[in-house]
Amino acid sequence: MVNVTYGVLSQNADGTYTLNPLGTDLIATVDGAASAFDAGDIAWILTCAALIIFMLPGLGYLYSGLARRKNALNLIFLSMVSLAIVSFQWFFIGYSLVFSATGGSFFGDGRNVGFRQVLERAIPEANNRLPELVFATYELMFAALVPAVLLGAAAERSRTLPAMLFIFCWTTLVYDPLAHWVWSEHGWAFKWGVLDYAGGVPVEIASGVGGLAYSYFIGKRRGYGTERVLFKPSNVGHVVLGTVFLWVGWMGFNGGSCFAASLKAAMAVFVTNLAGSVGGITWLLMDYRLERKWSMVGFCTGAIAGLVAITPAAGFVGAPAGALIGLVAALVSNLSTRLKVSMRVDDPMDIFAVHALAGIVGVLMTGLFAQSSVAANDGYADIPGGWLDHNYIQLAKQLAWASVGVGYTFVVTLAIMYVINLIPGCRFRASEEAELVGMDEVEHDEYVADYAFKERDLEGNYTHERGRTELERRISVLSARLRGATPDGLGHGHGDGRRRVVSAHGSDDSDEKHAAVRVSRHTSAEATLAESRERSRGRSRGPPVIREKVDEEREPPAADMGRPRGEPDVTATPVAPPGQV
Repeated sequence: MVNVTYGVLSQNADGTYTLNPLGTDLIATVDGAASAFDAGDIAWILTCAALIIFMLPGLGYLYSGLARRKNALNLIFLSMVSLAIVSFQWFFIGYSLVFSATGGSFFGDGRNVGFRQVLERAIPEANNRLPELVFATYELMFAALVPAVLLGAAAERSRTLPAMLFIFCWTTLVYDPLAHWVWSEHGWAFKWGVLDYAGGVPVEIASGVGGLAYSYFIGKRRGYGTERVLFKPSNVGHVVLGTVFLWVGWMGFNGGSCFAASLKAAMAVFVTNLAGSVGGITWLLMDYRLERKWSMVGFCTGAIAGLVAITPAAGFVGAPAGALIGLVAALVSNLSTRLKVSMRVDDPMDIFAVHALAGIVGVLMTGLFAQSSVAANDGYADIPGGWLDHNYIQLAKQLAWASVGVGYTFVVTLAIMYVINLIPGCRFRASEEAELVGMDEVEHDEYVADYAFKERDLEGNYTHERGRTELERRISVLSARLRGATPDGLGHGHGDGRRRVVSAHGSDDSDEKHAAVRVSRHTSAEATLAESRERSRGRSRGPPVIREKVDEEREPPAADMGRPRGEPDVTATPVAPPGQV
């Protein structure tokens, strides 16, 4: 029977308690034992849970800005659908596997399947400061975030249906055991004395190593190793917006992991922001020494590396150690971004370097700089600390914990993908046509913005011949067509040099869907050619001016993926007068 009321419990001289109904604490009586929960603690943890939700669209925006625009919406979708899938998984079985009160050293049991008996019980993992329902809601957000981080590895070449099945299975078989081992009072790592404040292994290393396994399994993108994938981020604004959402959400991620509105929460928030700031500045300077440019994308990446590394340490280290952790994590991650070339893996979002390696840095440095005095800022925690407290064995424990996380995650992730890939209709790898057209059109038939369709960046629109831009190529094609000839190498499957457009279903749409577009372009190009002829005959001054009519279906070249829109291609060869084509 549940007995919940509100007030304040006052202890009497004889050791008994008196309930004052004028208070605001939540008083729950379970099996004759009363527990008092501070309303401020509950409000803080629920607020932190809401902040973590912001990290999911933040990941989507970050990944979509780094990818080509024809794949942007797919990455936002995977980030958001992760919240929905894991919310059901957590309600159905996930919470019970991680935090059931009667679980074992390696797995929880079925005590809380379907959220049975999840309500008012005081949670020992939260120092008995929270009712179980509040604690379970907060921990759900961690579980939902991790597969969303991992699926950045699916960028531009993974189908959506198997990815959604993967989210459910991976959370159940990888995240839940790792979280149980280190956060449940019954877990073997928790009882062994491993220090992992907010998820160095269950969150950061698991997502980074899982992403590496995902990348290996689905293979490299079409055109990997060529200029086709040497593009700049399609939307730096989305990268910045995503980083802001992640940064704000991380305050709740680390600030709420002490499960109370306390001095320890304040310290965790401060060192989290400090590590992210130092990491961003470090990466920025490292990029500047090579490019002599202040990279916004580099700053965002470094900030995320610093935030990742401070995650396992935020509740155990002071401000100086927090700054050092952010610095070292950004250095290691920046220097490791080229590892994917040596490892022969296509990791488009650098998930392994920024999450796995930075997470390992954070876990190991926690063993060096953890302090019992900092952990005790909540009035409850009692840890032996790390090297600063002369507890030298702690580093070995942290190293073993990180190693277990890397090995277990990589092997089980590959096994999950192997099994799902055998299910009819659930092959992970998208078709070559889907990669060419873009995952947004093939998987969703929707786009991140209308210009993503109007200005589609199909790879077939790009030619590297003599470094010319696509506009110049079109002018050459139309000029030759007017003279009754087709330049060599400029046709795409048709004798008249017309562009062949393949729809999302593999059919040829060039004769019907794009007929009006070709007429408009042809007319515009003829006018441009006429103007060029007039200039070449001396009837007007100045160099030839090339204009292109902007219509509703104009498609810019895929070459513009390699530089910001509006920036001229300085390597392009000027167009010769029509008479010399």
